[in-house]
Parts: sequence; structure tokens; C-alpha cells
Amino acid sequence: MRVSFTSFGNARTLFEPRKPRHPLIRLAVGLAGLAILAVLIFFSVFVGAAMILVGVAWKLFSRKRPIAARRDVVEGEYRVVRKPALPLSR
Repeated sequence: MRVSFTSFGNARTLFEPRKPRHPLIRLAVGLAGLAILAVLIFFSVFVGAAMILVGVAWKLFSRKRPIAARRDVVEGEYRVVRKPALPLSR
């Protein structure tokens, strides 16, 4: 059975809906889209703020256990020594 891409032409209308012709309906659909967008942005701002507040509260109220010093580690200061410049070989 051979299937061509032209047989899926009707599915294209699902993803590209036509705008209504009546100007008031077109305005109402546009305002409904903007209202949905505003609601989504409104809730996303509060969800983001809640995530930040929970993260800050987690940092403030989490108790840090003191890390026991390992006995096989020697602390000290060090200095990085650069390699001496070698003369170019010819």
C-alpha cells in the first residue's frame, strides 16, 4: 500500500486554524488568547517566586554538620612555580 503526503492534507487544518471572519468574534478570540497568556504568566511568576523562597528557606534552616578534619591530610600553603622558558631548538 502506497501512502502519499497529499493524503494528510486534511490534518494540516488542525494545526493552522482559520481566523473567524466576523470582526467582533476575531476580537473576542484575540482577547481570550491574551487572557489565557496573562493567566499563565501570572501563575508562573508565583510558582517561580515560591521556588526561590523555598530554596532560601532550605538554605537558612538546614543545619550544617561540622566536617571532621581528616587525620591523613596536612594543611599548608603553596606557591605555583612556572616552568623556565626553554631556548628555541634550531
